[in-house]
Amino acid sequence: MTTPVIAGFHPDPSVCRVGDTYYLANSSFEYVPGVPVHRSTDLVTWTHIGHVLTRPSQLAPHAGTAGSGIYAPTLRHHGGRFWLVTTNIHEVRRGHLIVSAENPEGPWTDPVHVAGTIGIDPDLMWDDAGVCHLTWASFLPGLRGIATVPIDPATGAMLAEPRLLWGGTGLAAPEGPHLYRLGEWWYLLLAEGGTERGHAVTVARARSLDGPFEAAPHNPILTHRSTDHPVQNTGHADLVELADGSWAMVYLGVRPRGRTPKFHVNGRETFLAGVDWADGWPVVDEQRFAVKTQDHSFTDRFETPELHPRWVAPGTSPADFARRGSRSGLLLESRPHQQTPALLLTRVRDTQWTARARMDTSAGTGRFLLRIDSDHWYGLTADADTVEATVSIGPAVSTVARIPRPAGGAVLLSITVRDSDRPGPFGGPDEPDLVELAVVGDDGTSHVLGTFDGRYLSTEVAGGFTGRMLGAELVRGRVVIEEVTYSSHLG
Repeated sequence: MTTPVIAGFHPDPSVCRVGDTYYLANSSFEYVPGVPVHRSTDLVTWTHIGHVLTRPSQLAPHAGTAGSGIYAPTLRHHGGRFWLVTTNIHEVRRGHLIVSAENPEGPWTDPVHVAGTIGIDPDLMWDDAGVCHLTWASFLPGLRGIATVPIDPATGAMLAEPRLLWGGTGLAAPEGPHLYRLGEWWYLLLAEGGTERGHAVTVARARSLDGPFEAAPHNPILTHRSTDHPVQNTGHADLVELADGSWAMVYLGVRPRGRTPKFHVNGRETFLAGVDWADGWPVVDEQRFAVKTQDHSFTDRFETPELHPRWVAPGTSPADFARRGSRSGLLLESRPHQQTPALLLTRVRDTQWTARARMDTSAGTGRFLLRIDSDHWYGLTADADTVEATVSIGPAVSTVARIPRPAGGAVLLSITVRDSDRPGPFGGPDEPDLVELAVVGDDGTSHVLGTFDGRYLSTEVAGGFTGRMLGAELVRGRVVIEEVTYSSHLG
């Protein structure tokens, strides 16, 4: 499979089924609201229905620095409720947090923490007796590895002492555990090899949690390492049984492009595969599902009281600085003593696209930008008089062009990302894509301020766990976003 079912920065997928409907949660790291949730009836087409962590009592404001916030979650349904467990890396010493809800759209409860479970990638499962087991990649001295403990999920209380299960096949960074009870076997699914090019899915089984766990003879059951497959870094999977009794797997992957070491720009995305069972082991069929490239185009004029769930911000809720204007559009205005940047962002979903923002900057300075983090971004900054194009590549921040602001009440700023047409020394392009920054006049003519190498807005350059984000930043004063359009370039 080469096409994600949920494109753009949607890593660490976890899936569950309720009747004929599937629900999927992803990690969100520094962005608020936290943990996006999608719904599907066919596992192929997904609808974003909201977020799990939407209130300060669930996810307190923080600095919004890269790699912070909410790590990999697990989503399950048991006893008529949805349960989600995850790790807030800012509060890692409190243990993993658990929330629940009657409906996946929420509201979700305030979290309980499982004290003494320091680590990442927690999982929940209920055995045949109804006992809830928490499994995670433990960082505790004397308990380093994949650990498990029975708990009361309503209070977070441990019901026994934690135990280690299985250390993996010997690859780096065994993590992302999911524990399943199927027939007479306990199955433990892991991510190994690190979340970069060596990423892989492995599995082991045992008759009891006391072990010993036996590794599958065909491990890893999924990996694209050391191949020329266009999807790499495949791993961090979760299994789900379909209503007809067949099985599927969701997992993360990336789509690197350009010259070696190749560059992926939209983060880790969610992919889908079928699963068969042979001799009691899962066997992955990557070709079972037909997934078509989706059109992610949208136009947002901010006409409703609530923001569309596509909009997030690093470290704080968008509501802390964004509200509907008195006439139309969205007013960006920082609150006194606000510590986090006023950045309204959405995930980039495509490899080629054009986005435009119409902004009234007569009373302040606003920026339309494409970013990976606070140190890696390209943007157009407008005030009452000028528009500047700026590139930020780590410590190198440069204004590369400046023009007078076009006359009129609002300015139309444009960012286009397209495949590179510049051949490199080995035939293919060096860069994954090109990023064009432009100002659009009233007659529709684009004044291009610069076209830049996209590799500097990639994970291979910036590092971290996220992908490109697109949106507006309040630099100073007050700015009104009248409209944002995003157009996928398909075909």
